[in-house]
Amino acid sequence: MTDLSRLGRGPVHVLGRAGMDIYADPPGTRTEETAAFFACLGGSAGNIAAGLARLGIRSALVSAVSDDAVGRFVLAELARYGVDVAAVATAPGEARTSLAVTETRADPQTVIYRNGAADLALREDDMAGIDWPAAGGLIVTGTALATEPSRGAALTALDAARATGAPTILDVDYRPYSWPSVDEASRVCRAAAEACDLVVGNEEEWDVMAGRDGGLALARALGSGQCATIYKRGAAGALTIRGGEAVETGIFEVAALKPMGAGDGFMAGLVAALVEGRDLATAVRRGAA
Repeated sequence: MTDLSRLGRGPVHVLGRAGMDIYADPPGTRTEETAAFFACLGGSAGNIAAGLARLGIRSALVSAVSDDAVGRFVLAELARYGVDVAAVATAPGEARTSLAVTETRADPQTVIYRNGAADLALREDDMAGIDWPAAGGLIVTGTALATEPSRGAALTALDAARATGAPTILDVDYRPYSWPSVDEASRVCRAAAEACDLVVGNEEEWDVMAGRDGGLALARALGSGQCATIYKRGAAGALTIRGGEAVETGIFEVAALKPMGAGDGFMAGLVAALVEGRDLATAVRRGAA
């Protein structure tokens, strides 16, 4: 198994989507009742990269955005957080950066616009300038595996990172609307998981990869081999499996303003702790915090 502490040797690259989230304002307002909105950076990979930067960890996003005002907004927000955007390509043609219209409430209504998503247009050639030997590691968010050409780009990036000895991490990040079928998601995500050093997913995502209600068994099986696995159970905490040994961790109870982005925050905290040289169990607690 790759030494996860090697994540600290260079910038952590995060591959996947970044977009614009548009919130009803003021917080707590329902979309149909609001007269104003405000915009933020969104998208799992963008959120993770920004989260790492906020925690003092060098991060770089590997993605594609549209050549328009929304794409430029995303680039500006990433740069404001301190994320390296050198590997963010401009998607050709009519591809568009994703939009999410949502609310700051415990049970938010969310409308996603991902027709012709720019991030799914990421190509292998777009990554030609990445210095993989200098990279600290690679996090792939599973939505990038949903279709070509981003699927091929993501798998190529995993191969390139592994070839240099850099740790590879899969955040399963299953979004049903991005995939042609559950069966295809199961096959592709499981193959990617088996090639990574650390695999992180919630109960639904592990069940999808298992192809049935056997996600926990799959997490235990993979965690008994050459990778470590984290099986997130929501309010019940997480089960971390490495070398066949399982460690349970709990949660830190808070009055949540909204549920969106919790998994992205978990990943940023987890990886930041690993970069700092913390052991995996401590890093999971940091992610939960």
